[in-house]
Parts: sequence; structure tokens; C-alpha cells
Amino acid sequence: MTMRIRALARSLVLDPLRVIRRNKMGFAGFLVLSFILLLSIVGPLFIPLDTKTKIDQIYNPPSWKHILGTDSQGRDIFSQIVHGGKDVLLVAFLSSAISSMIAVTFGSLSAFLGGRFDSLIMTVTDIMLTIPHFPLLSVLAAFVKFTSPVMLAVLLGLLAWPGFLRALRAQVLSLKERDYVQAARVLDLGLGHIIFREIMPNMMAYIAIAFILGMTGAVYSQVGLIMLGLVPFSGHNWGVMINLAWTRGAIFYSGSMSYILAPIAMIALFQWSMVAFTRSLEEVFNPRLRMGQ
Repeated sequence: MTMRIRALARSLVLDPLRVIRRNKMGFAGFLVLSFILLLSIVGPLFIPLDTKTKIDQIYNPPSWKHILGTDSQGRDIFSQIVHGGKDVLLVAFLSSAISSMIAVTFGSLSAFLGGRFDSLIMTVTDIMLTIPHFPLLSVLAAFVKFTSPVMLAVLLGLLAWPGFLRALRAQVLSLKERDYVQAARVLDLGLGHIIFREIMPNMMAYIAIAFILGMTGAVYSQVGLIMLGLVPFSGHNWGVMINLAWTRGAIFYSGSMSYILAPIAMIALFQWSMVAFTRSLEEVFNPRLRMGQ
């Protein structure tokens, strides 16, 4: 039993980590991404959110007591950074998960079944691709009250799948002609087995990278909506911090640069870490890329 656990841990954790370390840029992205995840998920358990207004400490510069300074109400900026990442990460992950499930399911079925089903799916996809998503989200925000990050994630996910579906359909059209897929069809193993056991494992690198890139798009969309005040979140969020810095005139005060730049830097680091991490993901899911190393 112990040997099985060790073998499982090695195949699921140790071996992928060794592959991730091969690519320096990908490994750097992995480290930064891990730090941001720990800071946003575990950090709030140890660092309390500063909500007390302190008029005598407005826009204090960075110091040992406030490593990122204070905001327009004298509250610690670092504590807001720690507590402001969880909603951003949650929306990004759920949105990309929803759009990926839609794209993978209907894209693979469309390519494999063909005929009228393929025509219907592609017609709907082409229509969705012609709709400008951010202006549509801006209009919907006037009618839909986003009372939680989950609601925003669902809406973003329902709008973000068309491009991924088209690309995945093209991949499945190529893979379904391979010998192992034809053998599975001859053996009558069933549509579900062929798609999810034969085709999808050979596309995991592409799906994983598309999932990461879907998260980056979701981050930009949600932060843009929140910054413009179209999504009135009541909680603490990096987008809310940028919105408050803008509406309270912090951009015009030289002593408030850390208040403005801190959430922007965290968003930029999060985006860069995910994009850089995709370099290692390619090697994790595609052994052929590791042959020459």
C-alpha cells in the first residue's frame, strides 16, 4: 500500500515538478503563481484586513509598519492586497472552467458527429464571435445585479467559449482520423470513451494552456468592469482598489503612487506568471518536447 502511495505521489507531484524545473521561464512563472495563490488564499488567515480609518495616516509612504503605505483613509494597503486577490482568482478560475467545459464538450461533439449538429454548433459559435463581449457585459451590468463573484464568473464563462471551441474543433477533426481512434470505433467502445479516453488525453497540453489563457482574459474583463464601476462589489478586490484610487483622486496625488500601483502590479504579476507557466505545461503534457533535454 505504501509503495502504491509513493508511486502515485511520484507520478502526480514529483515527476511534473521535475519537468516544470526544466524550463527556467516556466519555473519562474510557477513560483510567482504559487506565491500569489498562497498570499491570496492562506494570507487572509494570518493577516487581518485593516478597516479602521486613521485620518492622521492618510497616504503614508511605505514603512516597516505599512510596507506598501496607506490609502486615502489611512488603512494599510498590504492587507488590502492580501484580501483582494481571492475574488479575482475565484472569478478567473470559475469563468475559465465554465468556458472550457462548454468548448471541450460541444467542440469535440461537433467535430466527431458532424452533419446538422456540427452546422448548428458552428452557426451559434460564429454568431457569438461577432458580438463584442466587453460592451455586451457593460450593458448587461445595468440589468443584472452581480451580488457575488460567482454570478460574474458564470456570465464571463458563458461568453468566453466561442474562440476556444473553434480551435478545439479543428484539433479534434485532425485527431479523429488517427489509427487509434479508428480502432476504437471499430471495437465500438462508445462515443464517450472515444472522446474522453482516446482523443482528450492527446489534447491535454492544448486544453491546459487554453484554460490558463482563459483565466487571463477573465481577469482583464472583471477588473475592467469593476474599475469602471459597472460591477459594484461590496467586498475587497484588486479591481475595487483601482476604482477607489481613481474615484477618490489618488491619481492626482504624488504620495499615493503605491495605492494605485500595488493592485496593478499584482494583476500584472498574476497574468505574467500564468502566461510564463504555460511554457512548462507544454512539456508536462507533451513528452516529445522533453526528448532533446
